[in-house]
Amino acid sequence: MARAIAGATVSFGLVSIPVKLFAATQASAGVSFNLLHKKCNSRLKQQYICPTDNEIVSRDDMVKGYEFSKDQYVTFTPDELKALEEKATGSIDIAEFVPLAAIDPVYFDRPYYLGPEKGGDKAYLLLAEAMRESGRAALARYAARGKQYLVMLRPTLDGRALVLQQLLYADEVRPLTEVPLPDGEVREPELKLAKQLIDQIASETFDPTQYRDDVRDRIQADIEKKVQGQDITEAAEPTAEPARIIDLMAALKASLGKGKATGAAPAPAASEEPASSRRSAQKSATAAAAEPKRARKR
Repeated sequence: MARAIAGATVSFGLVSIPVKLFAATQASAGVSFNLLHKKCNSRLKQQYICPTDNEIVSRDDMVKGYEFSKDQYVTFTPDELKALEEKATGSIDIAEFVPLAAIDPVYFDRPYYLGPEKGGDKAYLLLAEAMRESGRAALARYAARGKQYLVMLRPTLDGRALVLQQLLYADEVRPLTEVPLPDGEVREPELKLAKQLIDQIASETFDPTQYRDDVRDRIQADIEKKVQGQDITEAAEPTAEPARIIDLMAALKASLGKGKATGAAPAPAASEEPASSRRSAQKSATAAAAEPKRARKR
């Protein structure tokens, strides 16, 4: 059973919904390594050294500072740092509802599940279903852990639950204008083939269980070999092919042909056969059919 990490109140209009926050993600069984002393395999401890005095500094002799200019710091006492923190209110006040599709996923940060507290079931389900049917998400502010967060509330696909998605602020996302983008227009024949290729390998649902971290699995298998006393060797690196300028239409057609070879449904022809070719084919078929008759007359 999941364990709540915090409690809060979602408010919109005069409606208040007591909720509990649950972590929606968990640290994957990521492979991590510790630093050891090569001589005795003891785990090393981290220490801080002052480069000016060339001595180890204990925690009691440390202060926090803010660099306001190059190598110029203003220091803060623990009480001053506490005064800077945003006071947690436990309130998630909805400021507006916007179309869910209007929020670019580039702003998405950490997600949390929201569950209703006792007495909030009816209002919780009502808000989730209303947002699902309207296709909208809620934007709100939430103060916790000394900070203020911009958050989005969105319903799950079935409208039975709410997800709180922590968002990045605008100044935390780099503008797309910093990225060099191509000029030009898309040609209709190429667009048609590209859409056929998309349809050829398209799915209507997302099943995350179909995807695994193969690299993590391989590393853990190698670690197990090492635990059993076996040596592991480096696999040969695949040879990277240099980037090539290709004929886009030819590559699209070849991709569609590859899909048909692997059992995919045949894609519709990109263009109709010329009328002259069809007439020639019909004449050839007629002549072939008449050939046995002439042979019988002989």
